Amino acid sequence: MTEYLKDIFKTPNLISLFRISLLIPIFFLLSDLEANRTVIIIIILVAFISDLTDGYVARKTNQITEIGKILDPLGDKIFVAVLVIKFYLTGEIDSFYFWVILLRDVIIFSGGLIIQKMINKILPSNLLGKIAVFSIGCYLLSILFGIAQTSIISSIFYYSSLILSVASVLGYALRAFETVRWYKKNEFSEKHKPK
Repeated sequence: MTEYLKDIFKTPNLISLFRISLLIPIFFLLSDLEANRTVIIIIILVAFISDLTDGYVARKTNQITEIGKILDPLGDKIFVAVLVIKFYLTGEIDSFYFWVILLRDVIIFSGGLIIQKMINKILPSNLLGKIAVFSIGCYLLSILFGIAQTSIISSIFYYSSLILSVASVLGYALRAFETVRWYKKNEFSEKHKPK
């Protein structure tokens, strides 16, 4: 754990922590969506920009860390979870959407913990997962912008985010299976290598 904590103050990780901290005002502002709509949209857009920035900074400054591999997707998952729970409680989204999105994050997060225990490595976010989160964000933003849920735009965001959410879980499971198999195969080869 101390290995992870020593990297917490690296710039990309501070950006991720900043994004997570934006959930505090969002949580309270969502209690009155109509009155706070504009402020909520601005905060979410800032969070989205920070999500793009932390990965870019990590790659450009060669500051990719194990804690960063946790914070970046965790920030996305917590952000989505808070919005989805709040929108579900206020009747903005239906229960089917709520459970698909929530279970997606629970499955991926739990799977990540299991993989980390098995191979002592953290699987970083992949492109499909990022696209799924982006599509969920588009649907949630369409609600914030007051786009009627019966409109074509809202329907496209709704169904594409559901399809991509399921696909991202399947993609993550396949990648996890292949990664574990690769590690086990190489571990076996190392143990039985001729001396």
